[in-house]
Amino acid sequence: LLYVVMILCNMMVLLAIAWCKELHQPMFILLFSLPISDMIGATAFFPQLLWSIATQNSSIPYAACFIQAYLIHVYGTGNLMILSVMAYDRYIAICFPLRYHEILSPLTLVKMILSVWVITLSVMGSVFLLHKQYKICRTNIVDFYCNNPSLLKLMCGETNVSNYYGLVFIVLVQGAPLAMMVYTYAQILYVCVSTKSTDARQKAIQTCSSHLLVYILLQVNTLFTLLAHRNPNVHPSIRRAFGLSVLVFPPLLDPIIYGLRVKKLKKGLKML
Repeated sequence: LLYVVMILCNMMVLLAIAWCKELHQPMFILLFSLPISDMIGATAFFPQLLWSIATQNSSIPYAACFIQAYLIHVYGTGNLMILSVMAYDRYIAICFPLRYHEILSPLTLVKMILSVWVITLSVMGSVFLLHKQYKICRTNIVDFYCNNPSLLKLMCGETNVSNYYGLVFIVLVQGAPLAMMVYTYAQILYVCVSTKSTDARQKAIQTCSSHLLVYILLQVNTLFTLLAHRNPNVHPSIRRAFGLSVLVFPPLLDPIIYGLRVKKLKKGLKML
């Protein structure tokens, strides 16, 4: 039921953006990728979970485990990248409103969206391709689902290269969007404080609050999950709970947050 709700909520956001001409603006064109990424994450996990419950069989083929891990990491990385370009969109809209459509032209939007997905797919692809050199000598996965740390624990031999490589990309994937968010929102905050128009200030805060809330939700969930996996002293049940929260809360809450807090999207959803 939870999976169905996630898919329906995210599909409604996609349909609203595609159907309502008023939403054919840079902000919503960039937002269009977020429900897609959320559905990738949910679909990578929940069908396998439902199959395991229905068949009373918790085993998963290694190939399926590998694909599941790849898609889950694509979802996490994709969401951070999408929210980063959306932060840039808000920065241009508030700090350079007169040049908004000039800077974020249709060609620029296409380049931004393609860059997000090409970088996400290729970065995660390079991380998982390193696993091809190792043999599998263990079969027990300690988490609810397959991911990069759990796959590394199944492999024989020295896996430090893959481990360090993964850590570098974690820093980049977490750090680059964080730097983008800090810079853009510092500039937005400065403009909001400087402006004399109360209406403009309130509109800027309302526009950015949904985006910032979604980003904090994802970043906090992801950060705690990564720290729990890297710390051997963390109890397995706590590690599983954090891991599960990453795949439950963002895909479920993202469309609800945007649907309730963004007036134009709320209006578009009512038109469906």
